[in-house]
Amino acid sequence: MAVVLLAGAGGGTLAAQQDGTGDDVRAAGAVVLPGPAAVAALGLPWPLEGQSAVAVAKVGVLGVTGPQQPVPIASVTKVMTAYVVLRDHPLKDGEDGPTITVDGKAAAEAGSAEESTAPVTAGQRLSQRKLLEVMLLPSANNVARLLARWDAGSEEAFVSRMNAEAARLGMTVTTYTGASGLEATTVSTAADQLKLAREAMKDPALRATVALRDTTLPGRAAPLRNTNTLLDRPGVVGLKTGSTTSAGGNLMWALEVTDGRSGSGRRLVYGVVLGQRAGTTPADGLRAALESSGRLVDALRQKLPGILPALDGGQREWA
Repeated sequence: MAVVLLAGAGGGTLAAQQDGTGDDVRAAGAVVLPGPAAVAALGLPWPLEGQSAVAVAKVGVLGVTGPQQPVPIASVTKVMTAYVVLRDHPLKDGEDGPTITVDGKAAAEAGSAEESTAPVTAGQRLSQRKLLEVMLLPSANNVARLLARWDAGSEEAFVSRMNAEAARLGMTVTTYTGASGLEATTVSTAADQLKLAREAMKDPALRATVALRDTTLPGRAAPLRNTNTLLDRPGVVGLKTGSTTSAGGNLMWALEVTDGRSGSGRRLVYGVVLGQRAGTTPADGLRAALESSGRLVDALRQKLPGILPALDGGQREWA
């Protein structure tokens, strides 16, 4: 699987990559580096299956691999769910937001053995911030749907908002059919999800939430752990896992690296890996997504600071 970097710095330039047939598959709207030789020097260990994409703030897209055809993204969907909720109901630093009452539907779904849920109870009153934590960290599908109903009146109306936001962000091959990602009909590409990663990390409340290792629920002694164990690696500050049998293992991640121009300051790197070990079990897929993403993260943390000055010259802003 080859990474193809197209020269050019103007708006509308495309990132292309070759699939197994040698055909170019284009990621519409991506901003591409005009210095592919510098990127090649990184020697990034791209995953050998599925699809992936990496970009650097104030530089652009480092590369896109795999056939950029829409595939199920599982609970990576919840990044858009959180993004839309926070667009409609912004949270300031230190603010918990309005109190939301858990409805009977979310409570009933908590007992499902078929999907990832959180043990919320009917009538329980939790803040918007707490529910965002419970949705994003242990990846609670029932809480994602609860937030959708609270925000838009119904999950169907909320999904319309998700798709409208995706269109606004230029995610041209993304389709959302639910708030949780459980549905295999919610599909996207690594290149499209990279655009969302960039926007999501601009929201302080979302950024703070996805960096948490765990959260708690009132009345529950054991913490709810973040499924994104990539946070244990130096510099990783987010974002979201997703895994089902049909989707395989997926991970949207964010990494801070030292800015090589001055030796001080930090630069944000965004990455998306999709379709790892699809068709196996969700646990196997997630493990593979974490492992392949971890190799990319380690390589970028070690090598990227040294070549940032070369990459920065004359680049278009991608922040």
